[in-house]
Amino acid sequence: MMTREDMLRELELLPVWQLRQQAAKATQASMPASIPISNVNTALDRISIIQNFDWQALRVDVKSCQACGLAKTRTQTVFGVGDENADWLIVGEAPGAEEDKRGEPFVGRAGQLLDNMLAAIELKRGENVYIANVLKCRPPENRDPHGEEVMQCDPYLKRQVELIKPKLILALGKFAAQSLLNSDATVTSMRGKLHHYHYHGVPVIVTYHPAYLLRNLADKAKAWDDLCLAKSTMQSL
Repeated sequence: MMTREDMLRELELLPVWQLRQQAAKATQASMPASIPISNVNTALDRISIIQNFDWQALRVDVKSCQACGLAKTRTQTVFGVGDENADWLIVGEAPGAEEDKRGEPFVGRAGQLLDNMLAAIELKRGENVYIANVLKCRPPENRDPHGEEVMQCDPYLKRQVELIKPKLILALGKFAAQSLLNSDATVTSMRGKLHHYHYHGVPVIVTYHPAYLLRNLADKAKAWDDLCLAKSTMQSL
């Protein structure tokens, strides 16, 4: 399992002076967990505080987050939904227009297709399944997420993984897979293989995003193969 120092080194936040570590701990201890921390002094402070949030504090901070420019254009944040003790964690990319309106991930046609995909392997939304996105806010016009946006949201997703403790993560689409696996590879090259989440070592299966499958029906057969791989991997754990 990756240590805190490994994570900080990966985020290029090391070396860290001992005095700053002590200051971060003091900041964390003196700050109520339920107040927004998006504007604390350093990235280290922010990550350290988020790492200790419970579900309630995490929801409050996501809802009030101002860490990137998406706060100015969103209708509301999209935190995630489902069983908080689920074995299965489904991670998508970013909210779309309908998700931004309703505050729930994977609604509309893409959400219906995702529900059908889950049903095909005998799963159901909310029952041993948790669904979240890499980004908690909708990018304008559904554009691709920017690197800074992913970086600011990454501590939230990491904390969700820590709280859920899933047995397996299903990554839907390029940005979900690249974020979880710290890779710039394509979905095509990552499919059909067993990966591991670079922060906690949780098994990860990569497949196409439902919105992509709605536009590329021929790839549904490949997605079915990915789901079968995910199911067999879960059964072997």
